[in-house]
Amino acid sequence: MAARTSIAWCTHSWNPWWGCTRIGPGCDNCYAAAFDHRIGGDHWGTGQARRYFGDHHWAEPVRWNRAAERSGARPLVFCASMADVFDNEVDQHHRDRLWRLIRDTPRLVWQIVSKRVQNAPKMLPADWDGGYPNVWLLATVVNQDEADRDIPKLLAVPAAVHGLSVEPQLGPIDITRYARGADWVIAGGESGSKARPFDIAWARSLRDQCAAAGSAFFMKQAGSRPVGFGRLTGKGEDPGQWPEDIRVRNYPIARGSGG
Repeated sequence: MAARTSIAWCTHSWNPWWGCTRIGPGCDNCYAAAFDHRIGGDHWGTGQARRYFGDHHWAEPVRWNRAAERSGARPLVFCASMADVFDNEVDQHHRDRLWRLIRDTPRLVWQIVSKRVQNAPKMLPADWDGGYPNVWLLATVVNQDEADRDIPKLLAVPAAVHGLSVEPQLGPIDITRYARGADWVIAGGESGSKARPFDIAWARSLRDQCAAAGSAFFMKQAGSRPVGFGRLTGKGEDPGQWPEDIRVRNYPIARGSGG
């Protein structure tokens, strides 16, 4: 909900609501839907009511922002791990509240990750212009078809940072034609008992494409069915267990940040 998170590429995760609808192969083993169901929720699927939260929940990022102002930190906030900001089954007034919150928390870097980047132009706030300086906009793509379909849509939306969440990566992906526009690429394998294989060759290819384009690459985890990584434990999230050449965890520089 969560004050701290185990997700390697962010400081916090925070959700404006819970619930979504599966729309592609990356959603087949959705961890968020499984967790929601496990605690008695029913917020996934077309027509299913999303779970909304009260003022106390919405005040949490404001507290993080105050703490960041005192410390000088720039916490990274993953929004939304249990939802999709551009879900067309969520009324716009909920998104408008989110945009206000983001404007009111300029010390936080909001990482908005979506499988519905095509909806962004009609759902962004009127004052988006070239993008809010504290928002990184990422599209989730899990295979070549999704990359070719969605990366151009992502890059057409102005943003301080354009990123790709290639999780779970389900095959080799060539982003060469888009790499110079993608500031950040996260790669990772699927976890859980139904996890699909994740080949280290796929991650190495993305790493090399990013290096050639000057983009930041972040290797998140090898997942529960790694191929070519050697002997791993858990979800393969410990970089110390990986081959040394794939221990790459870089972050992007936002446009206009001056570094």
